[in-house]
Amino acid sequence: MIYILFGLYVFFLVLILLYNFLQLNLLFHYLGKKKVTPPQPLAEDALPLVTIQLPLFNEPYVAERLIDNIVAMDYPRDRFEVQVLDDSTDNTTELCEQKAAFYRAQGIDIRVIHRTDRTGFKAGALSEGLLHAKGAFIAIFDADFLPNKQFLRNTVPYFQDERVGVVQTRWTHLNDDYSLFTKLQALQLNVHFTIEQMGRKAGHHFLQFNGTAGIWRKQAIDDAGGWKADTLTEDLDLSYRAQLKHWEIIYLEDVEAPAELPVEMNGIKSQQFRWMKGGAENARRLTPVILRSDLDLATKMHALAHLFNSSIFVAVLMIAVTSVALLPFLDDLGVDTRFLGLSLLGLVGVATVYFYANINLLPRPLSWKQVLALIVYFPLLLTMSMGLSFHNSVAVIEGYLGIKSSFVRTPKYNIVGRIRQRMDNTQKNPISNTLILEGLLTLIFCAALLLSVHLKDYSFFIFHLMLALGFGSVFIVSWRDR
Repeated sequence: MIYILFGLYVFFLVLILLYNFLQLNLLFHYLGKKKVTPPQPLAEDALPLVTIQLPLFNEPYVAERLIDNIVAMDYPRDRFEVQVLDDSTDNTTELCEQKAAFYRAQGIDIRVIHRTDRTGFKAGALSEGLLHAKGAFIAIFDADFLPNKQFLRNTVPYFQDERVGVVQTRWTHLNDDYSLFTKLQALQLNVHFTIEQMGRKAGHHFLQFNGTAGIWRKQAIDDAGGWKADTLTEDLDLSYRAQLKHWEIIYLEDVEAPAELPVEMNGIKSQQFRWMKGGAENARRLTPVILRSDLDLATKMHALAHLFNSSIFVAVLMIAVTSVALLPFLDDLGVDTRFLGLSLLGLVGVATVYFYANINLLPRPLSWKQVLALIVYFPLLLTMSMGLSFHNSVAVIEGYLGIKSSFVRTPKYNIVGRIRQRMDNTQKNPISNTLILEGLLTLIFCAALLLSVHLKDYSFFIFHLMLALGFGSVFIVSWRDR
């Protein structure tokens, strides 16, 4: 039995190492990327009609802010329309209707499309709006985004190339300095929106539309089969189907779209759950299609790594659990415990990608305080990720098993910087089984630390300390944020 556990430990460790090598490969492509030459700007009379879709569900704190921002686009008023795709069950609908009426009186083409059943969730709302869309191009912004006024002028010209189906821009952050958790989320997202997206683009691999802060060619949506509601990440699904139809995705690293990060742990969890489960759902559905396609081997490998990347949390959780079970029997295995140091190779890859992505985004000249902060934040980011590994593993397993669940929104509160509106919210969430198990895992890893001291074997001590702190902090903050 011990050898089986050790075999599982090594197996999942190898998976993590392979994933990290692929991340380093993306960094290699990123470093060799060619500067994108912007297309010629379009003349005023050549600017196409764009439909801007704003999918909302119960967003009373940010709905008006979003609409105010969107109607201020620097784009001819007769060349864009705004669809507020509202599935709300609270006063968000009334707020949106009032704003829409106000701006219609000023000559803005804006309407609220309100649904009462949420069929298909966000994908269903986007599909409903598409039936009424006048534009040949569809820009999409979630409730928490505040795109620059030049957004359409910066993106639309790329569609002069008729192969381009999507233009995606880089998310930035309105409130990354609100708390430690928002800072860590920002650092993690920065990796995706620099090295992962641009690395895939530079390597001629598949990348994705991120669900918001991007613009589609309507023809590409239709050609790829439209929005599908059978996954929680409809954006990833349509991105892959469009690219399999040979539509190109342009990624603009230099065009920023600021957004609000979740500030509550339960908000972070709901967002992570959607992303992890949706990724697994798409991996289950699209893997056979990718394998049968005529894509080259490298692109297939990176596509599969992209689709299966949420499984890293399962691997981390399995390594964590098996390491506790192995701890009392390391001497019986007859294995040099220095072998376990191989796991550090994975950290080298993760750390390299993390530091390059985030240092690149810091203002120049760099100060020693900025560099030191990144060094300090890195182990904290790993610790938070470990603490979320059980929650995210549940999402991944449900995705692979085809277990369906609702699209749970991530609430936003109109936070810019550290300023937060006062909210009237006395409702508490019930204690979930996941929360209880996270508390139990905290106790298990604390016990593993004591066992290490008792056995005088510190092979896993740092790992178990990070796990105890990660699960403990996630449990405590989740309980507080209920």
